[in-house]
Amino acid sequence: MSSVVVYIRVSSTDQNTERQYEIVKDGMKVFEDKCSGSTTNRQALDELRAWLREGDTVHVHSIDRMARDLLDLQSLVNEFNKKGVTVVFHKESLTFSSNKSDSMSKLMLQIFGAVAEFERARIKD
Repeated sequence: MSSVVVYIRVSSTDQNTERQYEIVKDGMKVFEDKCSGSTTNRQALDELRAWLREGDTVHVHSIDRMARDLLDLQSLVNEFNKKGVTVVFHKESLTFSSNKSDSMSKLMLQIFGAVAEFERARIKD
């Protein structure tokens, strides 16, 4: 039986996750991190990765909530798709699955991922 889950992330414990919870529906399991998206070393992300099975779907409010590093973002989406897991980014209206290869969606993922990485660099500076 496939699961529908939501991944939520904010950069610090004092930030509000309320906006991201708008995509959560009854019965969805939520994985929530309160740490930087500059690394994939995150407790809830690790739990999500272990939880997922073929046929599952992961919903994420926006691309920058999944990762603030383009290579990490692409790696995570590829990892999930190789497991047979679909990834849905709501703000950008993009869906990635193992049985759907869409060159325009991949380009948009790369553009939005690069912007997220740039924003993080500017915040860090």
